[in-house]
Amino acid sequence: MNTRILTTLAAGALLAATAACGAQSLDDGASATAPAAAPDVALDQAPAEEKAADVINAITPDKDLAAKAPAKLKSDGLKVVSSIGYPPMELFASDGKTPIGFDPALARAIARKLGVKVTITDEEFNSQIPGVLTGRYDFVISSMTDNPERQGQITFVDYVQAGSGMLVKAGNPAGVTGPKDLCGKTVSVVDNGSSMELAERYDADCKKDGKAAVDILKFPGDTEAMLQVGNGRAQAIITDYVVAAYKAADPKLAMEAIALEGTESPWGIGMKPDNKELIESVKGALDSLIQSGEYGKLLAAWNLDKLAVQSAVVNGGK
Repeated sequence: MNTRILTTLAAGALLAATAACGAQSLDDGASATAPAAAPDVALDQAPAEEKAADVINAITPDKDLAAKAPAKLKSDGLKVVSSIGYPPMELFASDGKTPIGFDPALARAIARKLGVKVTITDEEFNSQIPGVLTGRYDFVISSMTDNPERQGQITFVDYVQAGSGMLVKAGNPAGVTGPKDLCGKTVSVVDNGSSMELAERYDADCKKDGKAAVDILKFPGDTEAMLQVGNGRAQAIITDYVVAAYKAADPKLAMEAIALEGTESPWGIGMKPDNKELIESVKGALDSLIQSGEYGKLLAAWNLDKLAVQSAVVNGGK
């Protein structure tokens, strides 16, 4: 397929300045001047429509991480692949070509920590791992679940824990806080997906406990399913938590997001297994962002606080 290669936030390498030395008088009267310090390279700004732009623009390179970054990143920049079209994780700005969302934001933040430029390419999901393995891309960050099957191909640095969630009316008038509260209530879902499977499992649990069944309404898409909560026909919709959080952030919808505990799994940044130097650089940059609090601010900008991890883990998916 045609790829849309988007040169986005470029984070230039910040070179360590040499210690200043004054001119010294020599025996023959000549003077020697210390080499001039290399000028800093200005860091590019995040896209204006990026909700975490202020956070990203304030990130400066970690000199130790930048010094250890692979030489190829310093010369060619960080080449990232994602599948744009899953808000709030990945979406296009209003120009239809600039990627924004949490995944592009984190890619830009990592590039800034490493002091390198970054290019984000939009690719079909199934083309991403082959692209990393052939060296076309340095890493994939695309809401990709870290699991043993994929670990057989690429190495992950896990950056969020994501699972399923529910949307309910603002104020939660039905009092739905978890699966057990769904007994005897109506739930809308997208037909033939993981959300429907969850609803059916919760329905079976209700019946097993001798409680009223869950009335499951099935629809072809999220929009139709969500309308049922808005018009009062359903008390909740089950969907991906990131989708629920994104919708809940829109005040016009007047909805609240609820995370479904126990459904979480790690999503990872995928890299070629033998690219040890890059894996360590990305892990180090993510840990630095977590420890500085910048990672948390990136999540908060996209209303994704509940996805936070405490440290960068390699291949944490089981």
